Amino acid sequence: MKICYLDAFSGISGDMTVGALIDAGADSAALVRALESLGTGASFRIEKTTRRGIAASKFHVDGGDSKHHRHLKDILELIGKAALTDRAKQNSTAVFQRLGEAEAKVHGIALTKVHFHEVGAVDSICDIVGASVAFDLLKVDTIHSSPLNTGGGTVNTEHGILPVPAPATAELLTGKPIYARGPSVELTTPTGAAIAVTLAAEFGAMPAMTITGTGYGAGDKDFKEHANVLRVLLGEASGAAESTTVAVLEANIDDSTPQVLGYAMERLLEAGALDVTLEQVLMKKGRPGALIRVVAKPEDREQLAAVMFAETTTLGLRIQTAERRVQARRIQEVDTPHGKVKIKIAGDGSFSPEYEDCRTLARASGVPLKEILAQASLAYLKNTR
Repeated sequence: MKICYLDAFSGISGDMTVGALIDAGADSAALVRALESLGTGASFRIEKTTRRGIAASKFHVDGGDSKHHRHLKDILELIGKAALTDRAKQNSTAVFQRLGEAEAKVHGIALTKVHFHEVGAVDSICDIVGASVAFDLLKVDTIHSSPLNTGGGTVNTEHGILPVPAPATAELLTGKPIYARGPSVELTTPTGAAIAVTLAAEFGAMPAMTITGTGYGAGDKDFKEHANVLRVLLGEASGAAESTTVAVLEANIDDSTPQVLGYAMERLLEAGALDVTLEQVLMKKGRPGALIRVVAKPEDREQLAAVMFAETTTLGLRIQTAERRVQARRIQEVDTPHGKVKIKIAGDGSFSPEYEDCRTLARASGVPLKEILAQASLAYLKNTR
């Protein structure tokens, strides 16, 4: 599986995305032919440049027709008639659909009434279609993205001066990890946000992969603080079957009982926690206490935080993001004298009987758990010989 990781440490825009993908090896001549088939009258340039000493490609869209206000259906008609692959058409259409829905919600109007202002301009249409075509040319199977640097300050729009992220950008990024660092300018544009949010399967740490290529797409400005580029990394999926970002929730507690904390751990696991641990710690003023730590999927973070507040005496939580790696594994079922047990088998050949299966059989048979575990391991080893 070919992966493309969008490393948006300086934000993301449409032209930065196209430039980075060309820099990573997308056929620029084929891309230009595809964009010319849109019939906008625009011409295209790829400029080799640098940002803070990093060599990058800058994608330019020059000229085009003067019709700046378009409805969604007008843009989709352009895409439908162009000489693009089915996948490029589908992705371009999906990005504009997502963008249209965000604009409609921000302005409180029906999707059919949305006028695409800056986003409906020729350069933005070509950026979105160009990115879709470039992903296709590179034969990318799945796209992942880092958290997005939105920038800060204000931005001039047709609706006046607005804070960053602009309303449509903020709507698009709802539920996605973002932050603001660097100069007080807009770093993530509505076009860039729409591309990332629509096409990326996941946001977070880089997935486990073997890197086969990189590319840098230049932004308009050259900052003193950092290189104003979008980096893309191409690679093949490797090793770990699971490589994700997790949320880690922690609290120090010195005024609770073991019974309450034990029950809280049960409730957290029932609510979807990936793991819950409890450690003895020495807190301020020499007070003994407990550190409860919860590992969770990012989307379950708030739900589990609510459980921690409800079921423990803590008044505050520490929440941070961490990377998680899980080795590739498969399940095989074996027969023991007391019933079936599932065996978890890792990619390196190591294995472990499923605890809950063994626990159930031990309780039902009256046989000690350690004997059930040994019988399951022996049955698996016999089957592999």
